[in-house]
Amino acid sequence: MDPASQDINLNSPHKAPSMDHSDSLSDMPAGGAVGNSAPPLPPGVTEEEAVELRSELTKVEEEINTLRQVLSAKERHASELKRKLGLTPLDELRHNLTKGWQDVQTSNAYKKTQETLSQAGQKTSAALSTVGTAISRKLGDMRNSPTFKSFEDRVGNLKTKVVGPRGNGDAAGSPSDPPSAQDNPPF
Repeated sequence: MDPASQDINLNSPHKAPSMDHSDSLSDMPAGGAVGNSAPPLPPGVTEEEAVELRSELTKVEEEINTLRQVLSAKERHASELKRKLGLTPLDELRHNLTKGWQDVQTSNAYKKTQETLSQAGQKTSAALSTVGTAISRKLGDMRNSPTFKSFEDRVGNLKTKVVGPRGNGDAAGSPSDPPSAQDNPPF
């Protein structure tokens, strides 16, 4: 058989017949380059130990693949059982969240944080109450000050000039009321 027509796919069930080469596939460099020498062995590792380690690595990788297949089959079986029991992913999520929240609430860190925040809230409330009382007192003092009284009188005088002297019982006319002859004297 011509080597060019041989199947070189290593995953194919029809693998090419092995040819008599002195190099084995395990001795081939990772890049697959032909003509390069085998990768250097780490210091203190003999060629025999390297062969044993490669063999053991192959076995461990096969075990990992087997375990992945077993795990996948178990997961499918578990999801089938859940489906038969009527458990939906939403139910599982809800259960996990509830359990997680309960775990958080019972943790020491949560309890300490809750106590600290409660104390901080009480202190903040007391501080804001004190500030509010102080502001109210200051505004009251300011309203009774001679400067504010003078300002209040000036605003009152300005209002009297703009609106005119009206008694407390008189309502100011709305803009839609027709003007009276008294409001608009002729010039």
